[in-house]
Amino acid sequence: MSDSSATNSVTVNNPLLTQWEGPHELPPFDLVCAEHFLPAFDVALAEHLAEIEAISAQTEAPNFSNTLVRFDQSGRSFQRISQLFYNLTASETSAELQAVELQMAPRLAKHSSAIYMHAGLFKRIDQLYAQRKQLGLDTEQLRLLERVHLDFIRAGAKLSAEKKIRYAQIMEELAALTTQFSQNVLAEEARWNLLLQTEEELAGLPIFVRDAARTAAQERGITEGWMITLSRSLIVPFLSFSARRDLREKAFVAWTQRGQTPGEHDNRPIVQKILLLRNEQAKLHGYACYADYALVDTMAGTQSAVKELLLKVWEPAKACAKHEYETLRAQALSCGQAAPIAPWDWRYYAEQVRQARYALDDADIKPYFALDRMIEAMFDCAHRLFGLRFVERPHIKTYHPDVRVFEVQRADGSLQGLFLSDNFARSSKQGGAWMSHYRMQSKIGGGVTPIVVNNNNFSKAPEGKPTLLSMDDVRTLFHEFGHGLHGLLSDVRYEQLSGTQVLRDFVELPSQLFEHWFLEPSVLRQHARHIDTNEPIPDELVLRIKAARRFNQGFESVEYTASALLDLALHAQTDPSNVDIDVFEKTELAKIGMPPAIVMRHRLPHFGHLFSGSSYASQYYVYLWAEVLDADGFEAFVEAGDPFDAPVAQRLYKFIYSSGNCLEPGEAYRAFRGRAPSVEPMLRKKGLLAEAET
Repeated sequence: MSDSSATNSVTVNNPLLTQWEGPHELPPFDLVCAEHFLPAFDVALAEHLAEIEAISAQTEAPNFSNTLVRFDQSGRSFQRISQLFYNLTASETSAELQAVELQMAPRLAKHSSAIYMHAGLFKRIDQLYAQRKQLGLDTEQLRLLERVHLDFIRAGAKLSAEKKIRYAQIMEELAALTTQFSQNVLAEEARWNLLLQTEEELAGLPIFVRDAARTAAQERGITEGWMITLSRSLIVPFLSFSARRDLREKAFVAWTQRGQTPGEHDNRPIVQKILLLRNEQAKLHGYACYADYALVDTMAGTQSAVKELLLKVWEPAKACAKHEYETLRAQALSCGQAAPIAPWDWRYYAEQVRQARYALDDADIKPYFALDRMIEAMFDCAHRLFGLRFVERPHIKTYHPDVRVFEVQRADGSLQGLFLSDNFARSSKQGGAWMSHYRMQSKIGGGVTPIVVNNNNFSKAPEGKPTLLSMDDVRTLFHEFGHGLHGLLSDVRYEQLSGTQVLRDFVELPSQLFEHWFLEPSVLRQHARHIDTNEPIPDELVLRIKAARRFNQGFESVEYTASALLDLALHAQTDPSNVDIDVFEKTELAKIGMPPAIVMRHRLPHFGHLFSGSSYASQYYVYLWAEVLDADGFEAFVEAGDPFDAPVAQRLYKFIYSSGNCLEPGEAYRAFRGRAPSVEPMLRKKGLLAEAET
């Protein structure tokens, strides 16, 4: 067969290059194989570049329609293929997909550079930008022009020819390294397990942890015994309940040392290379360090603003954690442990104190929080706030049997979008929890409804039993659904301003704000029902749960804030060439007075937020920034006297959930809240104000 015949065959027979005829134009998951992606990318990338060339080659003078609108609509085939690809590599990967991912990562980075360094296209955009005040653009059009122009600048469009070449090389190298980093962490997580085979090894573990461990073992072909994996929803309960200190230590060490095992999956050399490349990237733009470059395009704007916020929490958090330590130490002594509290002890004794102080036992709580019920609860909240209905479509097939599909309808019955819910941990899936798109909303070209997916990593219950969630699990479920709503409710004209494509320290507001509703009394009375009796959760149990919310906040604030401070310090290095990340981590933590009994939430060799991509590099602080906004924002409902107050909900929809990146974030928040945010509600919520209750 000739080369042309082979190419034609690939094109004709490749499901990625045909019209997707399934429900809602979902990808044909059952037809797609790893081998289809490389030839599909070849075609899609060429098509995208041809579209860019066509925009650039126009003889007509640039205007908003023939340049910005056409650019916004370009690359649709490429986007749908890449969105499918990266959703699969995150949620249902394989050795074959990972091989393609490693091969494609630098190619896709090269393609991005070719787009954003395209001299002819940028010349047209730059001309429009210079004339922007005379073009008569509306707010959304002007925002698109400003954001696209900035994207080109930050991607190197104004660099010299020589610097452009080097910049493109840097982006390709970074793409390959961050991909390898992510795959290494996944490999480490899949490789390690702790097999429990005796009642002695199971000591202290309640039935829900045993059930989850049994399921984990069975999924890995082990018919006898129980298995602890590095999935957060399994290892955290194990560390909280296991009476075996030696096994807690073994599991904790494995969990915290992911990515630093000498050998092929050691991420430390990769991190060092990433830091050097990011520093070079920043310097090409004229910045002293990567943190300065990254923070320019944020609400915070500067290192000093970020550090000021983090330190407002750090010192009160340490003081709170010190008090918590003494309480746990007393508990440990009463149980016969003479040794000081170690990091693998903290959760175990904290759980004992929590149970004793608030009469809370997860074995009593979790039966009220079945996964299916909590999904109904979050859908109900979305309905009461925004008028949405979620109709399950079980006939729609996806990439895994555990994935549920819901058609999202507006109050008038019209289609808002499609929501995929993928909740369970598996070895082919990255750890953590996240939201992503298969398709983003826009109104140009006939309009496009969004397709959104939520991924969690809950431990699946044995066959025939309901999956029960911890309070942390429920919070995660609602958090990711907040991101999901941000994508689903998007109501903008242009795809590049759609949904979650907002500034990084604003993107966590819709998610963290939505967490507030999961403990609302009216929501709990309706949905938190016992799996055996169907009785609603008792009011007195709810009161105890709420009273316990501030418990262990010192610990949680320390482990998070330490990670954010270290991220900032690491990317503030003006010369990272001699940075040994092990030494750097120890030195910086000593500088800020890290309590020895607490470990950072994410240590550098597995800190995916920073090194599986660049989105959160220098910006891990954004969760705290958003926590200021969400605590202050929810008080609008408190002040209205109703967590579902219609006028407040309408402002929330208009300025936060539906507006995408059409408004500057500070402006959007003030339009919703009527004023700038205050930090005090967040500190009160955490119990970190001096006058707060203890």
